[in-house]
Amino acid sequence: MKISLIAAMAQNRVIGKDNDLPWHLPDDFAYFKQKTGGHVIVMGRKSFEALGKPLPKRTNIVITRQADFRAGGITVVPSLEAALDVARLIEAKAEQTGEGTAEIFVIGGAEIYTLALPVADRIYLTEVQKAYDGDTRFPEFDRTIWHETSRQHHPADDRHETAFDFVVYDK
Repeated sequence: MKISLIAAMAQNRVIGKDNDLPWHLPDDFAYFKQKTGGHVIVMGRKSFEALGKPLPKRTNIVITRQADFRAGGITVVPSLEAALDVARLIEAKAEQTGEGTAEIFVIGGAEIYTLALPVADRIYLTEVQKAYDGDTRFPEFDRTIWHETSRQHHPADDRHETAFDFVVYDK
């Protein structure tokens, strides 16, 4: 089973500001939806709260240290290890019915990305071609271990304030 991180990152590694994205890139939202749809997604509690609800057509697993945290439509776990264990069980059951996706997506935030990076197999990174002010950054990753396997450029246009690239990195 593949463990993938998916994020959008500015030139200065910023991924968020005040628990939100500092940019509006509709085609990046569509890319995220297309890549993660039908899969198990893993996120931290703050990321879940920023979304405000479970993402549809995905199994939502939320990691939190708050033992009493509850919300409808999600599975709550205390650690990344527990999240991956639950995701593997879900995938194993889905595979028995022919519906398995064989890929788990870690969707944030920064602390969860940092925890998941050593066990991840792939990074889907939207590289935003501008620096932004923010309070959350994507972790550094060793480019001698992670190799770019694809890049698709998207120029700035009337719907996108800046250019960006959809980049895939594999170990």
